[in-house]
Amino acid sequence: MITANMKVSDIVKQLPKAADIFRKNRIDFCCGGDISLSEAIHEKSAPIETLLEEINQLDNESSDGLDVQYLDNRSLINYIQNKYHKPLEEEFRSLMPYITKVAKVHGERHPHLIEMKTLVMKLRDELIEHTKDEDDTVFPLIIEYSDNPTEELRAQLQPHIDELESEHDGAGGMLKRLREITNDFTPPMDACGTYRVVYQRLAMLERETFQHVHLENNVLFERL
Repeated sequence: MITANMKVSDIVKQLPKAADIFRKNRIDFCCGGDISLSEAIHEKSAPIETLLEEINQLDNESSDGLDVQYLDNRSLINYIQNKYHKPLEEEFRSLMPYITKVAKVHGERHPHLIEMKTLVMKLRDELIEHTKDEDDTVFPLIIEYSDNPTEELRAQLQPHIDELESEHDGAGGMLKRLREITNDFTPPMDACGTYRVVYQRLAMLERETFQHVHLENNVLFERL
């Protein structure tokens, strides 16, 4: 039974599908998930009673039937790389031409699209560099520490974890700004097909990134 005093991040670990409810209500479950649900409520979210009712109706399964919080560190890292890291660069490569086109064609009448393009380019550059650092340096170090948990390795690892969590905060801030300027990724009534595709893909990117960061911050890094 989920209660108002439980941490937001712990609720998502117990019920992964709760992430969709939190995202819809603009409740941060990845970078800002270390507070209780009652503390996370704000003026743009549903009342606490409504949220608790929705969450407690969920079944205890992740969207793909795999409860990843019980994977060991090596398996969890492999899951994160395959599900989130590998598709990320390809998604940005596919998405950017649409964003560039929409900003060019509609940016004069909808100036927020210019900011949207700038934000997505910045997010792309930072996330690609971030995941490469994880794959090349931090994840191998985590596996080494998991196999041989010495204080020396822990001291070597900690600054990397701190830096990654700070970068997660930055990515979360950009995604929140994207949601704000796009009216929760809701296109105007007269939006063309490409305009609508961009908003749909940005909403999907937000969903995947928040779940990605949650698994790292609140599951993998928390173990360390």
